[in-house]
Amino acid sequence: MKRVHVVGRKNSGKTLLIEKLVQRLAADGYRVGTIKHTHHHHELDTPGKDSHRHRQAGAAVVGILSPSMSAVFRPSDARDSTNRDRYAELAPLAADCDIVLVEGDLHAAAPKVEVWRREISESPLASEDNSILAVISDSDYDVRQPIWHRSNIAEIAHKLLELADSVVPKSSS
Repeated sequence: MKRVHVVGRKNSGKTLLIEKLVQRLAADGYRVGTIKHTHHHHELDTPGKDSHRHRQAGAAVVGILSPSMSAVFRPSDARDSTNRDRYAELAPLAADCDIVLVEGDLHAAAPKVEVWRREISESPLASEDNSILAVISDSDYDVRQPIWHRSNIAEIAHKLLELADSVVPKSSS
């Protein structure tokens, strides 16, 4: 799965940027996937509904198929989640995507760019984190990474495609 992580502090504009990038890339004919990463526990299923009851009963995987959408719920074992590449588990679902934009996950071993707004924090995370490859902002800051101007969505989209293509995925054995 060719993926790039869009990271940044809370309220820095990650979601809005990803929306604009998806619109632009899709309009240019690319198939784009997205993943929202969070450290918070969220119940993705609806408690009390049949699929949730199946999981509560112990099902390892629960699927829902409707005429317009498919979903799979696969509970993660918290003891095992740090040792597994959970992105690799999702890769088959994104096999036909040209790029997958992941919102968040600063600790991922994948290309990362940071959305930074001076109004939110004095300095970008990139000033202390060399794993971040670029800063997306409309403000200047003295960092070793290039600053991509947030208003140029077409250029950012092109650069993200290049980043995704530059990474050779590790085979999972």
